[in-house]
Amino acid sequence: MNKPTIAVVSFPGNNCEYESLRAIAQSGMTPLYFRWNDDRSKLKEVDGYFLVGGFAYEDRGRAGMVAGRDSLLDFIGQEAAAGKVVIGNCNGAQVLVESGLIPLDHGLKMSLARNVITTKKGHVSPGFLSEWVWITPSCAREKCATSNWNGAMHLPIAHGEGRFVTTDPDVILELKKNDQIAFSYCDKDGRTSDDASVTPNGAQFGAAGICNPAGNVIALMPHPERTPNGKPYFDSIRLWIERNGRNNKASAGLSDNATVTLPTLASEGTEIFIDTIIVNNEERTVEQTAKKFAPTLKLKQWKYFRVSSNDQEKLLSDLAIYNPNKERAYVKKKGIVFRWNNSKKTEEELTQAQASQVFSGTLLLRRDLPDTAAEHLGKNAITGVCYGVDGVTESSLCSRKLLEVFYNPHASELKVLL
Repeated sequence: MNKPTIAVVSFPGNNCEYESLRAIAQSGMTPLYFRWNDDRSKLKEVDGYFLVGGFAYEDRGRAGMVAGRDSLLDFIGQEAAAGKVVIGNCNGAQVLVESGLIPLDHGLKMSLARNVITTKKGHVSPGFLSEWVWITPSCAREKCATSNWNGAMHLPIAHGEGRFVTTDPDVILELKKNDQIAFSYCDKDGRTSDDASVTPNGAQFGAAGICNPAGNVIALMPHPERTPNGKPYFDSIRLWIERNGRNNKASAGLSDNATVTLPTLASEGTEIFIDTIIVNNEERTVEQTAKKFAPTLKLKQWKYFRVSSNDQEKLLSDLAIYNPNKERAYVKKKGIVFRWNNSKKTEEELTQAQASQVFSGTLLLRRDLPDTAAEHLGKNAITGVCYGVDGVTESSLCSRKLLEVFYNPHASELKVLL
Protein backbone atom coordinates (compact mmCIF):
# COMPACT_ATOMS: atom_id res chain seq x y z
CA MET A 1 0.00 0.00 0.00
CA ASN A 2 1.03 3.64 -0.41
CA LYS A 3 2.54 5.46 2.50
CA PRO A 4 -0.10 6.72 4.95
CA THR A 5 -0.58 10.47 4.82
CA ILE A 6 -0.83 12.33 8.14
CA ALA A 7 -2.09 15.92 8.31
CA VAL A 8 -0.05 17.99 10.76
CA VAL A 9 -2.58 20.51 12.08
CA SER A 10 -1.38 23.92 13.22
CA PHE A 11 -3.33 26.63 15.04
CA PRO A 12 -2.03 30.17 15.71
CA GLY A 13 0.53 29.88 18.52
CA ASN A 14 1.62 26.28 17.88
CA ASN A 15 5.39 25.74 17.60
CA CYS A 16 6.12 22.03 17.13
CA GLU A 17 5.25 21.70 13.46
CA TYR A 18 8.78 21.02 12.15
CA GLU A 19 9.59 18.30 14.68
CA SER A 20 6.24 16.62 14.03
CA LEU A 21 6.63 16.69 10.24
CA ARG A 22 10.11 15.21 10.59
CA ALA A 23 9.08 12.44 13.00
CA ILE A 24 6.17 11.38 10.80
CA ALA A 25 8.41 11.21 7.71
CA GLN A 26 11.12 9.25 9.56
CA SER A 27 8.55 6.57 10.42
CA GLY A 28 7.66 5.93 6.80
CA MET A 29 4.60 8.17 6.46
CA THR A 30 3.90 11.25 4.38
CA PRO A 31 3.30 14.43 6.42
CA LEU A 32 0.96 17.13 5.11
CA TYR A 33 1.20 20.55 6.74
CA PHE A 34 -2.29 21.97 7.33
CA ARG A 35 -3.10 25.38 8.82
CA TRP A 36 -6.33 25.63 10.78
CA ASN A 37 -7.89 27.89 8.11
CA ASP A 38 -6.67 26.04 4.99
CA ASP A 39 -9.15 24.65 2.49
CA ARG A 40 -10.39 21.33 3.89
CA SER A 41 -10.41 19.80 0.43
CA LYS A 42 -6.66 19.27 1.08
CA LEU A 43 -7.66 16.66 3.67
CA LYS A 44 -9.59 14.46 1.27
CA GLU A 45 -6.94 11.74 1.02
CA VAL A 46 -5.33 11.89 4.48
CA ASP A 47 -5.24 8.82 6.71
CA GLY A 48 -4.84 10.57 10.03
CA TYR A 49 -4.30 13.81 11.93
CA PHE A 50 -1.55 15.01 14.23
CA LEU A 51 -2.28 18.04 16.46
CA VAL A 52 1.01 19.59 17.48
CA GLY A 53 2.39 21.20 20.63
CA GLY A 54 2.81 24.83 21.50
CA PHE A 55 0.35 27.41 22.76
CA ALA A 56 -2.70 27.61 20.47
CA TYR A 57 -4.20 31.10 20.84
CA GLU A 58 -1.64 31.71 23.62
CA ASP A 59 -3.61 29.37 25.93
CA ARG A 60 -6.14 32.17 26.40
CA GLY A 61 -8.92 31.18 28.77
CA ARG A 62 -7.08 27.89 29.41
CA ALA A 63 -4.90 25.61 27.34
CA GLY A 64 -6.74 24.14 24.34
CA MET A 65 -10.05 25.85 25.12
CA VAL A 66 -10.31 28.06 22.02
CA ALA A 67 -8.90 25.62 19.44
CA GLY A 68 -10.99 22.81 20.94
CA ARG A 69 -14.12 24.73 19.93
CA ASP A 70 -12.99 25.55 16.41
CA SER A 71 -15.18 24.12 13.65
CA LEU A 72 -12.14 22.21 12.40
CA LEU A 73 -12.43 19.98 15.48
CA ASP A 74 -16.02 19.15 14.51
CA PHE A 75 -14.67 18.01 11.14
CA ILE A 76 -11.82 16.04 12.72
CA GLY A 77 -14.36 14.46 15.08
CA GLN A 78 -16.27 13.17 12.05
CA GLU A 79 -13.03 11.78 10.65
CA ALA A 80 -12.31 10.07 13.97
CA ALA A 81 -15.80 8.55 13.94
CA ALA A 82 -14.95 7.15 10.49
CA GLY A 83 -11.95 5.43 12.08
CA LYS A 84 -9.11 7.74 11.09
CA VAL A 85 -6.24 8.19 13.54
CA VAL A 86 -6.18 11.45 15.51
CA ILE A 87 -3.15 12.13 17.71
CA GLY A 88 -2.59 15.16 19.95
CA ASN A 89 0.73 15.82 21.68
CA CYS A 90 1.01 18.34 24.54
CA ASN A 91 -1.07 21.31 23.34
CA GLY A 92 -2.67 18.96 20.83
CA ALA A 93 -3.68 16.74 23.75
CA GLN A 94 -5.19 19.76 25.51
CA VAL A 95 -7.17 20.60 22.37
CA LEU A 96 -8.51 17.04 22.09
CA VAL A 97 -9.62 17.00 25.73
CA GLU A 98 -11.33 20.38 25.38
CA SER A 99 -13.03 19.29 22.14
CA GLY A 100 -14.50 16.23 23.88
CA LEU A 101 -12.82 13.70 21.55
CA ILE A 102 -10.91 12.47 24.61
CA PRO A 103 -11.76 10.44 26.58
CA LEU A 104 -15.25 9.26 25.51
CA ASP A 105 -15.70 10.76 22.03
CA HIS A 106 -18.08 13.52 23.19
CA GLY A 107 -18.49 16.10 25.92
CA LEU A 108 -16.10 17.77 28.34
CA LYS A 109 -15.38 14.76 30.55
CA MET A 110 -11.95 15.62 31.93
CA SER A 111 -9.31 18.32 32.10
CA LEU A 112 -5.66 18.80 31.45
CA ALA A 113 -5.39 21.05 34.47
CA ARG A 114 -2.62 23.16 35.96
CA ASN A 115 0.28 21.14 37.27
CA VAL A 116 -0.36 20.49 40.99
CA ILE A 117 1.35 17.94 43.22
CA THR A 118 0.51 16.87 46.75
CA THR A 119 3.17 17.30 49.43
CA LYS A 120 3.26 16.99 53.21
CA LYS A 121 2.50 20.72 53.32
CA GLY A 122 -0.52 20.41 51.04
CA HIS A 123 -1.09 21.16 47.36
CA VAL A 124 1.75 22.88 45.50
CA SER A 125 1.96 24.00 41.90
CA PRO A 126 5.41 23.37 40.37
CA GLY A 127 4.50 25.83 37.60
CA PHE A 128 5.68 25.25 34.04
CA LEU A 129 7.63 22.00 33.74
CA SER A 130 10.46 21.65 31.22
CA GLU A 131 12.32 18.42 31.93
CA TRP A 132 12.75 14.80 30.85
CA VAL A 133 10.47 11.99 31.98
CA TRP A 134 9.97 8.28 31.34
CA ILE A 135 6.72 6.80 30.06
CA THR A 136 5.54 3.29 29.27
CA PRO A 137 2.42 1.84 27.59
CA SER A 138 -0.10 0.93 30.29
CA CYS A 139 -2.77 -0.48 27.97
CA ALA A 140 -2.73 -3.62 25.83
CA ARG A 141 -0.12 -3.40 23.10
CA GLU A 142 -2.67 -3.25 20.28
CA LYS A 143 -5.27 -1.23 22.20
CA CYS A 144 -4.45 2.11 20.59
CA ALA A 145 -2.69 3.50 17.55
CA THR A 146 0.48 4.55 19.39
CA SER A 147 0.99 1.80 22.00
CA ASN A 148 2.56 -0.95 19.86
CA TRP A 149 5.93 -0.95 21.66
CA ASN A 150 7.42 -2.14 24.95
CA GLY A 151 9.63 -0.78 27.70
CA ALA A 152 10.30 2.72 28.98
CA MET A 153 10.69 5.73 26.66
CA HIS A 154 12.69 8.81 27.70
CA LEU A 155 10.96 11.98 26.51
CA PRO A 156 10.88 15.72 27.24
CA ILE A 157 7.86 17.51 28.69
CA ALA A 158 7.11 21.23 28.42
CA HIS A 159 3.77 22.27 29.88
CA GLY A 160 2.05 24.24 32.62
CA GLU A 161 -1.29 22.46 32.26
CA GLY A 162 -0.71 18.73 31.88
CA ARG A 163 -2.51 17.09 34.79
CA PHE A 164 -5.06 14.57 33.51
CA VAL A 165 -7.97 14.72 35.95
CA THR A 166 -11.71 14.01 36.02
CA THR A 167 -14.22 14.47 38.82
CA ASP A 168 -16.76 12.12 37.23
CA PRO A 169 -16.65 8.63 38.84
CA ASP A 170 -18.47 7.15 35.83
CA VAL A 171 -15.69 8.39 33.55
CA ILE A 172 -13.10 6.77 35.82
CA LEU A 173 -14.97 3.47 35.57
CA GLU A 174 -15.11 3.76 31.77
CA LEU A 175 -11.39 4.53 31.52
CA LYS A 176 -10.51 1.43 33.51
CA LYS A 177 -13.09 -0.81 31.87
CA ASN A 178 -12.01 0.17 28.36
CA ASP A 179 -8.27 0.09 29.09
CA GLN A 180 -8.00 3.75 28.05
CA ILE A 181 -5.14 4.88 30.26
CA ALA A 182 -2.76 4.34 27.39
CA PHE A 183 0.53 5.63 28.84
CA SER A 184 1.80 6.13 32.37
CA TYR A 185 4.76 7.96 33.82
CA CYS A 186 7.41 5.55 35.09
CA ASP A 187 11.04 5.34 36.19
CA LYS A 188 13.82 4.29 33.84
CA ASP A 189 13.09 0.64 34.65
CA GLY A 190 9.44 0.95 33.67
CA ARG A 191 7.99 1.03 37.21
CA THR A 192 4.90 3.25 37.24
CA SER A 193 3.92 5.55 40.11
CA ASP A 194 1.84 8.65 40.75
CA ASP A 195 4.49 9.95 43.16
CA ALA A 196 5.79 13.41 42.21
CA SER A 197 9.27 11.98 41.63
CA VAL A 198 7.81 9.99 38.71
CA THR A 199 4.63 11.89 37.77
CA PRO A 200 5.79 15.52 38.09
CA ASN A 201 2.49 17.20 37.17
CA GLY A 202 0.19 15.34 39.61
CA ALA A 203 -1.82 13.58 36.90
CA GLN A 204 -4.58 11.26 38.12
CA PHE A 205 -3.50 7.58 37.95
CA GLY A 206 -0.05 8.80 36.87
CA ALA A 207 -1.47 9.12 33.34
CA ALA A 208 0.78 10.53 30.63
CA GLY A 209 -1.62 9.70 27.80
CA ILE A 210 -5.21 8.57 27.28
CA CYS A 211 -7.04 7.11 24.28
CA ASN A 212 -10.69 6.98 23.28
CA PRO A 213 -12.61 3.65 23.56
CA ALA A 214 -11.80 2.68 19.96
CA GLY A 215 -8.11 3.48 20.37
CA ASN A 216 -7.81 5.69 17.29
CA VAL A 217 -7.76 9.02 19.19
CA ILE A 218 -4.85 9.57 21.59
CA ALA A 219 -3.84 12.51 23.80
CA LEU A 220 -0.25 12.44 25.11
CA MET A 221 1.47 15.17 27.16
CA PRO A 222 5.22 14.35 26.61
CA HIS A 223 6.89 15.07 23.25
CA PRO A 224 8.03 11.93 21.34
CA GLU A 225 8.45 14.08 18.22
CA ARG A 226 11.34 16.00 19.84
CA THR A 227 13.75 13.08 20.21
CA PRO A 228 14.83 9.96 18.28
CA ASN A 229 13.68 8.04 21.39
CA GLY A 230 10.10 8.62 20.23
CA LYS A 231 10.37 6.76 16.91
CA PRO A 232 8.53 3.60 18.16
CA TYR A 233 5.56 5.85 18.99
CA PHE A 234 5.33 7.01 15.37
CA ASP A 235 6.12 3.58 13.94
CA SER A 236 3.08 2.35 15.84
CA ILE A 237 0.84 4.85 14.02
CA ARG A 238 1.97 3.50 10.64
CA LEU A 239 1.48 -0.11 11.75
CA TRP A 240 -2.02 0.68 13.07
CA ILE A 241 -3.10 2.20 9.76
CA GLU A 242 -1.60 -0.64 7.75
CA ARG A 243 -3.26 -3.25 9.99
CA ASN A 244 -6.68 -1.64 10.48
CA GLY A 245 -7.16 0.00 7.13
CA ARG A 246 -7.87 3.62 6.40
CA ASN A 247 -11.57 3.90 7.01
CA ASN A 248 -12.28 1.67 10.00
CA LYS A 249 -15.60 2.63 11.59
CA ALA A 250 -15.29 3.89 15.18
CA SER A 251 -17.80 5.25 17.65
CA ALA A 252 -19.70 8.40 16.75
CA GLY A 253 -19.68 11.54 18.85
CA LEU A 254 -22.84 12.62 20.62
CA SER A 255 -24.11 16.11 21.34
CA ASP A 256 -24.45 17.38 24.88
CA ASN A 257 -26.82 20.32 25.18
CA ALA A 258 -27.60 20.10 28.89
CA THR A 259 -28.12 23.15 31.07
CA VAL A 260 -26.32 24.03 34.29
CA THR A 261 -27.54 25.83 37.41
CA LEU A 262 -24.60 27.62 38.95
CA PRO A 263 -24.13 28.01 42.71
CA THR A 264 -23.73 31.50 44.17
CA LEU A 265 -20.98 33.07 46.25
CA ALA A 266 -21.94 35.91 48.60
CA SER A 267 -19.79 39.03 48.73
CA GLU A 268 -17.77 39.21 51.93
CA GLY A 269 -14.37 40.27 53.23
CA THR A 270 -12.24 42.49 51.02
CA GLU A 271 -12.60 41.78 47.30
CA ILE A 272 -10.12 43.11 44.76
CA PHE A 273 -10.82 43.27 41.02
CA ILE A 274 -7.90 44.06 38.69
CA ASP A 275 -8.67 45.35 35.21
CA THR A 276 -6.34 45.76 32.23
CA ILE A 277 -6.02 49.33 30.92
CA ILE A 278 -4.65 48.28 27.53
CA VAL A 279 -6.51 45.85 25.25
CA ASN A 280 -6.98 42.53 27.05
CA ASN A 281 -6.38 39.98 24.30
CA GLU A 282 -7.47 37.07 26.49
CA GLU A 283 -10.74 38.84 27.30
CA ARG A 284 -11.47 39.46 23.62
CA THR A 285 -10.57 35.90 22.56
CA VAL A 286 -12.72 34.32 25.27
CA GLU A 287 -15.57 36.63 24.24
CA GLN A 288 -15.27 35.62 20.58
CA THR A 289 -15.29 31.94 21.54
CA ALA A 290 -18.35 32.46 23.77
CA LYS A 291 -20.15 34.24 20.91
CA LYS A 292 -20.26 30.92 19.04
CA PHE A 293 -22.89 29.88 21.58
CA ALA A 294 -24.36 33.30 22.49
CA PRO A 295 -23.84 35.73 19.56
CA THR A 296 -24.97 38.86 21.48
CA LEU A 297 -22.74 38.23 24.51
CA LYS A 298 -20.44 40.95 25.84
CA LEU A 299 -17.63 40.10 28.22
CA LYS A 300 -15.46 41.86 30.79
CA GLN A 301 -12.65 40.10 32.63
CA TRP A 302 -10.81 40.85 35.88
CA LYS A 303 -8.25 39.14 38.06
CA TYR A 304 -9.96 38.47 41.39
CA PHE A 305 -8.69 38.25 44.98
CA ARG A 306 -10.62 37.91 48.22
CA VAL A 307 -8.84 38.35 51.53
CA SER A 308 -10.22 38.41 55.06
CA SER A 309 -8.18 41.41 56.22
CA ASN A 310 -8.17 45.03 55.07
CA ASP A 311 -4.54 44.87 54.07
CA GLN A 312 -5.21 45.49 50.38
CA GLU A 313 -2.32 47.96 50.17
CA LYS A 314 0.19 45.16 50.79
CA LEU A 315 -1.42 42.95 48.15
CA LEU A 316 -1.60 45.77 45.60
CA SER A 317 2.06 46.62 46.20
CA ASP A 318 3.08 43.24 44.76
CA LEU A 319 3.98 43.74 41.09
CA ALA A 320 3.36 40.05 40.45
CA ILE A 321 -0.29 40.72 41.32
CA TYR A 322 -0.88 44.31 40.25
CA ASN A 323 1.04 46.50 37.78
CA PRO A 324 -0.32 50.08 38.01
CA ASN A 325 1.34 50.97 34.70
CA LYS A 326 -1.06 48.75 32.78
CA GLU A 327 -3.80 47.84 35.24
CA ARG A 328 -6.42 49.51 37.43
CA ALA A 329 -7.79 48.07 40.64
CA TYR A 330 -11.16 48.21 42.38
CA VAL A 331 -11.83 47.24 45.98
CA LYS A 332 -15.23 46.10 47.25
CA LYS A 333 -16.09 45.99 50.97
CA LYS A 334 -19.54 45.50 52.48
CA GLY A 335 -21.18 46.18 49.12
CA ILE A 336 -19.33 49.48 48.56
CA VAL A 337 -17.01 49.78 45.56
CA PHE A 338 -13.81 51.86 45.64
CA ARG A 339 -11.30 52.76 42.96
CA TRP A 340 -7.73 52.24 44.14
CA ASN A 341 -5.53 55.36 43.85
CA ASN A 342 -2.07 53.85 43.56
CA SER A 343 -0.24 57.19 43.82
CA LYS A 344 -1.87 58.04 47.15
CA LYS A 345 -2.34 54.42 48.27
CA THR A 346 -5.94 55.23 49.13
CA GLU A 347 -9.46 54.10 48.21
CA GLU A 348 -11.84 56.45 46.39
CA GLU A 349 -15.49 55.55 46.83
CA LEU A 350 -17.59 55.24 43.67
CA THR A 351 -21.21 56.26 43.41
CA GLN A 352 -23.72 53.50 42.84
CA ALA A 353 -24.06 54.61 39.22
CA GLN A 354 -20.28 54.49 38.72
CA ALA A 355 -20.06 51.06 40.34
CA SER A 356 -22.86 49.79 38.07
CA GLN A 357 -20.89 50.95 35.04
CA VAL A 358 -17.79 49.08 36.19
CA PHE A 359 -19.62 45.87 37.10
CA SER A 360 -22.45 45.35 34.63
CA GLY A 361 -24.19 42.10 33.81
CA THR A 362 -23.83 38.83 35.68
CA LEU A 363 -20.54 38.32 37.51
CA LEU A 364 -19.09 34.80 37.26
CA LEU A 365 -16.09 33.74 39.32
CA ARG A 366 -13.85 30.92 38.10
CA ARG A 367 -11.66 29.44 40.80
CA ASP A 368 -9.13 26.74 39.93
CA LEU A 369 -9.11 23.74 42.28
CA PRO A 370 -6.99 23.40 44.26
CA ASP A 371 -6.57 27.16 44.70
CA THR A 372 -2.82 27.05 45.29
CA ALA A 373 -2.38 30.77 44.60
CA ALA A 374 -4.53 31.69 47.62
CA GLU A 375 -2.56 29.78 50.22
CA HIS A 376 -0.01 32.57 50.88
CA LEU A 377 -2.74 35.25 51.14
CA GLY A 378 -4.08 34.09 54.48
CA LYS A 379 -6.98 32.12 55.87
CA ASN A 380 -10.16 31.95 53.73
CA ALA A 381 -8.47 33.75 50.81
CA ILE A 382 -9.74 33.14 47.28
CA THR A 383 -8.15 33.84 43.90
CA GLY A 384 -9.57 33.46 40.44
CA VAL A 385 -10.84 35.09 37.28
CA CYS A 386 -14.05 37.11 37.29
CA TYR A 387 -16.14 37.47 34.14
CA GLY A 388 -18.80 40.13 33.70
CA VAL A 389 -21.27 38.60 31.23
CA ASP A 390 -23.81 40.89 29.58
CA GLY A 391 -26.10 40.81 26.56
CA VAL A 392 -27.39 37.25 27.07
CA THR A 393 -30.67 35.82 28.29
CA GLU A 394 -30.84 33.84 31.51
CA SER A 395 -31.58 30.65 29.59
CA SER A 396 -28.54 31.19 27.33
CA LEU A 397 -26.36 31.70 30.38
CA CYS A 398 -27.47 28.28 31.66
CA SER A 399 -26.17 26.52 28.54
CA ARG A 400 -23.44 24.03 29.42
CA LYS A 401 -21.61 24.63 26.16
CA LEU A 402 -21.43 28.36 26.88
CA LEU A 403 -20.40 27.99 30.52
CA GLU A 404 -17.68 25.49 29.59
CA VAL A 405 -15.98 28.30 27.69
CA PHE A 406 -15.44 30.00 31.06
CA TYR A 407 -14.43 26.94 33.07
CA ASN A 408 -13.66 23.24 32.94
CA PRO A 409 -15.71 21.61 35.74
CA HIS A 410 -13.07 18.91 36.22
CA ALA A 411 -10.42 21.47 37.18
CA SER A 412 -12.28 24.49 38.52
CA GLU A 413 -15.54 25.80 39.90
CA LEU A 414 -17.76 28.56 38.52
CA LYS A 415 -20.08 30.56 40.76
CA VAL A 416 -22.33 33.58 40.39
CA LEU A 417 -20.71 36.34 42.41
CA LEU A 418 -23.30 38.28 44.40
